[in-house]
Amino acid sequence: MSDHLTGSLIIKAVKESGIKTVLTVPDKTTAEGLLRPISVDPDLRQISTCKEDETIGISAALSYSGQRSLILIQYTGLLYSMNAIRAVAVDYQSPICFMVGLLGKEPGVLPTESKRNGVRIIQPILDVMGIAHHIIETDDDIEKITPAINNAYDTSRPVAMLIGRPPLAS
Repeated sequence: MSDHLTGSLIIKAVKESGIKTVLTVPDKTTAEGLLRPISVDPDLRQISTCKEDETIGISAALSYSGQRSLILIQYTGLLYSMNAIRAVAVDYQSPICFMVGLLGKEPGVLPTESKRNGVRIIQPILDVMGIAHHIIETDDDIEKITPAINNAYDTSRPVAMLIGRPPLAS
């Protein structure tokens, strides 16, 4: 088992799923290993938004026009945008794909066992809402990304990939 997470491998998996647009709000957890490389990747279009709930409507609109997108935010933004997620992703069954940085999560500790309350409640909230989720903490976990995104679009259901440590820039 690896003990690191490589940003370029995550980006490769995202591209393999057919994602062309990444909607972002600055995220300290993923900034160096994902956000910066995505912003200069010629194969990806990055759209920066002011607030996380804006990403939900944009992602849904893109899916209605046959385009795949990924939302890259911190867990605090996921919590902030819960009403939009409930309405658009869950109630209207939209294939909204989240990559959520778990800022401050201790490596090797399950999110539900984190000392940080905000990190600890993310998985139970996603479970209650019926949103599939996957912990991405090491390079070994990256293989979950492409199938998770493909499944979200095949079933028109949301999915969240929880980034458990800052990805390394490569």
